[in-house]
Amino acid sequence: MDLLAVLDEAVAVLKASLGDDDRAQGWTDDLRREVQEEISINRSVLRRHGTDMVRHLRPRFDEWMEREGVRAGRLRDLVGDVQRSLTEARATE
Repeated sequence: MDLLAVLDEAVAVLKASLGDDDRAQGWTDDLRREVQEEISINRSVLRRHGTDMVRHLRPRFDEWMEREGVRAGRLRDLVGDVQRSLTEARATE
């Protein structure tokens, strides 16, 4: 999947309200908004300035999820996909 498409999907999913399962996995509304905002900013940078800018992004979503105590689940998997996609794109630049 295209990098921007991965980011688009993540932003769209994270805009939606949390479900009971998400909350049980450690997500809060504030955390959801913060992660969505960070991904949205990364997406905007890449759209405005080109995907070559990916080398300047330092995705640390995995560390953030660990620090917040978020457990495995659909949103953590989605955020992990974002981090992997950004990391892979950096490696190919």
